[in-house]
Amino acid sequence: MTVLVTGGAGGIGGAVCREFAAAGYKVAINYFKSEESANKIVDEILEAGGMAKAYKADVSQPAEVSKMVVDVMADLGHVDVLINNAAVAYQGLITDTTDVIYDRLMDVNMKGAFNATKAVLPGMINRKDGVIINISSMWGEVGASCEVIYSASKAALLGFTKSLAKEVGPSGIRVNCISPGVVDTPMNSAHGERDMEELSNETPLERIGKPEEIAKATLFLASENASFITGQILGVNGGFII
Repeated sequence: MTVLVTGGAGGIGGAVCREFAAAGYKVAINYFKSEESANKIVDEILEAGGMAKAYKADVSQPAEVSKMVVDVMADLGHVDVLINNAAVAYQGLITDTTDVIYDRLMDVNMKGAFNATKAVLPGMINRKDGVIINISSMWGEVGASCEVIYSASKAALLGFTKSLAKEVGPSGIRVNCISPGVVDTPMNSAHGERDMEELSNETPLERIGKPEEIAKATLFLASENASFITGQILGVNGGFII
């Protein structure tokens, strides 16, 4: 079994790669800028007796994604599970948000998932089997002040998940979405210590989530234990949204 994780060198992405490797998957780790982190995760998986390889591609570029998927299939076999995790964030007032910022967030967070999905779907449809899991955010469900475009891009993934699940379900493909709460990752470091403490206090479980907790939920949705689950949004947020 092979899993392709976009944005696989980040906090949540890295945890997902390690979790799937521990479960016996061959892991294709996509990265764009974080080559050192990606290679470190590859080394960790190889040292533990697993199989992994890193692939550089900007998920917003269809040609790069198509080539990456071809390379993954040549190296590791067909893609059984796709994790659309690649994302970028921006904090700032909507009046300060430029077209360049808007385009980059939408291109990576939404179009990236679209590109990767289109690249792997023909094989999945041909085999009548496959799993696609999109990593959204609780801000896509309820919105976040000063993160309007990020929230909108993550909300788009929710609709993408539900619609795609209906379209490809007859082909035996399941599509689900993880909606993480506040998680201890480098991306969230921009919030600052005080903001993170406040977010922790607002969470009923009174703590910040761990990347490994998102990874375990993702592995569950990819497993046979979730064989009758599709088109669903699984919140892993400590009760922040109920």
